Amino acid sequence: MKPSTEAKLSKDNADGPATRERVLLEAARLFRHHGYAATTLREVADAAGVKAGSIYYHFESKEQILGEVLDKGITIVADAVRTRVAALPESAPWRDRIAAGIEGHLWGMLHYGDFTSANIRIYGQIPISAKNRHRIVRRAYADYWDRLFESALASGELRQDTSTAMIRLFVIGALNWTVEWYNPQRGSFQDFSRQITAIVFDGILMHDKA
Repeated sequence: MKPSTEAKLSKDNADGPATRERVLLEAARLFRHHGYAATTLREVADAAGVKAGSIYYHFESKEQILGEVLDKGITIVADAVRTRVAALPESAPWRDRIAAGIEGHLWGMLHYGDFTSANIRIYGQIPISAKNRHRIVRRAYADYWDRLFESALASGELRQDTSTAMIRLFVIGALNWTVEWYNPQRGSFQDFSRQITAIVFDGILMHDKA
């Protein structure tokens, strides 16, 4: 190995967390737009501005990068949801807690679009081993929403004629795809979140106020 190459690898290694985060960010972007199978480690390295060999200072394999991209796509959203719900007073009605969760989910989805969109787009393409490891993170987030909806059901605030699992699949499924069509130039995030929340709670039809 040439001295200059060794120096480059050492610098990439010394950069530590910054280089690692850059690799993950570029991998998420490439996975999102080109898919997992079609993206090579060399392409990830080039996009991140590092030598291909230096990636192995930070990750053991392409599958490890995939796993961290997928996990981050969920944990970013989950953390935003939990933070907003936890900030409410204990006496807050479940409608307000669910609304806070919806806002948190949308915020995570739309502010970290490459990670969240990659998670949605490529999940069906990835190796079974990677899917099995990531399923734990996905399940934990789904369980959080199930508990939220079950508590709302127990309090009498949620409709009784539909299972909480179906409600969660419908709501989270609808929220997830906003990352593909949301346009920030058409209004503020706050207005967008309020409109989505209103549709989730009240539907699309006019109601008799009487």
